[in-house]
Amino acid sequence: MNRIALMALAALGSAAVISVAIAQRGPQTPEQQAEQAVKTRQGLFEVQGFAFGPVGAMLKDAPFDAAVVQKEAARVQVTAGMIAEVFQFDTRKFQVSTKAKETIWSNKSDFDKKITDLQTAAADLAAAAVKSDRAATLKAAGAVGGACKSCHEDFRDK
Repeated sequence: MNRIALMALAALGSAAVISVAIAQRGPQTPEQQAEQAVKTRQGLFEVQGFAFGPVGAMLKDAPFDAAVVQKEAARVQVTAGMIAEVFQFDTRKFQVSTKAKETIWSNKSDFDKKITDLQTAAADLAAAAVKSDRAATLKAAGAVGGACKSCHEDFRDK
């Protein structure tokens, strides 16, 4: 099993453990569900930021390493594929601390398109890195950053 699959499996295992622990405390109120949804989303984006960090550093003149880019691009693809799922629970009507804008749910088609754009950009990044072409890889890395920024501008409060 490759490292990406193991990472995804570990993340799912952690979510399962958390779910079991929560279930043992009894049924969650809608407010607790909203808080858990926000924590899950924030955790996913922390992992995504961790994955893209070394690539982002290369955009700022860190030494180029195509193998690292390939690995991290695959991780971004995995985490990007989970974004829609962690936003299924609409938290707009709850008093939870979140930077998620209401437009995530009121303009779902645009939000979903931006997720697809990120997945495509991450796949393009992995493909460029396979060729070990520094210029093409860094250009593709910039596109991943642009996909993140585009979504943040429309769907995340500052």
